[in-house]
Amino acid sequence: MALGEWIRTHLKGDRQIWWIVLYLSIMSILVVYSATGTKAFRELDGNTEAFLLKHGLLLLIGIACTYFAHKINYVHYAQLSKFGLWLSIPLLLWAYWKGETLNDASRWVTIPIINQTFQPSDLAKLALISNLAAMLAKRQRFMDNPAVLFNLILWIAIICSLIILSNTSTALLLAATCFLLMYIGRVPVRYLGYMIVACLLFGGIALAYGQRLGTAVSRVSMFTRSDTIPFQVEQSYIALANGGITGQGPGNSHQRNTLPNPFSDFIYAIIVEEYGLLLGGIPVVLAYLWFLWRGLKTLQKATRPFGGLLSAGLTFSIVFQAFASICVAVGLAPVTGQPLPLLSMGGTSLIFTGLAVGIILSVSRDEADESKI
Repeated sequence: MALGEWIRTHLKGDRQIWWIVLYLSIMSILVVYSATGTKAFRELDGNTEAFLLKHGLLLLIGIACTYFAHKINYVHYAQLSKFGLWLSIPLLLWAYWKGETLNDASRWVTIPIINQTFQPSDLAKLALISNLAAMLAKRQRFMDNPAVLFNLILWIAIICSLIILSNTSTALLLAATCFLLMYIGRVPVRYLGYMIVACLLFGGIALAYGQRLGTAVSRVSMFTRSDTIPFQVEQSYIALANGGITGQGPGNSHQRNTLPNPFSDFIYAIIVEEYGLLLGGIPVVLAYLWFLWRGLKTLQKATRPFGGLLSAGLTFSIVFQAFASICVAVGLAPVTGQPLPLLSMGGTSLIFTGLAVGIILSVSRDEADESKI
């Protein structure tokens, strides 16, 4: 079977989303290989291929998750999201109390036997957005029922509060996504206000009790002060200036030696430094904007509420995270530690992003019967 025929037969859904995933994946391989060079010499005696192979394997797993997720009728994710939502609560609590600690934050849970870590917040994000879309779709005729709406708000407040214990930026981005999803889902404005109050109340208590209050206050304070530039942002500025319009060329980054996390949180700065704005910075931004457009087209074409809301919620989540990371790299937002979806080196972030993209593609297939929900 020819490659073109195999693609037409097996890769369903929005083809343009598939092309965006392919482009970002190729760019990810190239930039991560370059950005991890210094890390390889420090930790693995110069074995630069080790991180490349690990990242490539995780990227393939993520794409495989996209493929298998897009093959599943998306109505099944309504039931799966309920299980994921309940499972994420003990996992988030376990990560906070007993999880692996990095940079003064306990966000990781170690999986027995395979001895690999993952962030429960990735599962919680996917489960909350999927379940919220399902609940909103079911309750379109009961939007004036306070009990129904307060149940939605309570779930959002609980999950975001558990995440904010150790990860402030992820909780804020998730809350913003849920707010927008509820607005699209025709929730009355007064209940959107109640959601904000609930998230501020629960989230404020959790932030004060959790691990990141001092860090959050410090980073916001430094961002608002004109006389102080955080070290990470300063090094990112240098990388952006080095790159300019045309870039230094693939593998020729200088700032990968001094920029913290050049392969994850600040990978956008390395992209611009090596490929310039013309071939790297602008095309990556346009890729995420095009992904947003295609996700919203899926919302527009969806024949049932659940499909449209599910696609919109997951699309907003991915794009919000992408632009949060880009804004940090160019100095338009406080330092957050958000990786670029499908580009940064990572483990569970690649896998759960792959699942989210697969679900969006499943919706775009438009083969589901939502009456089963």
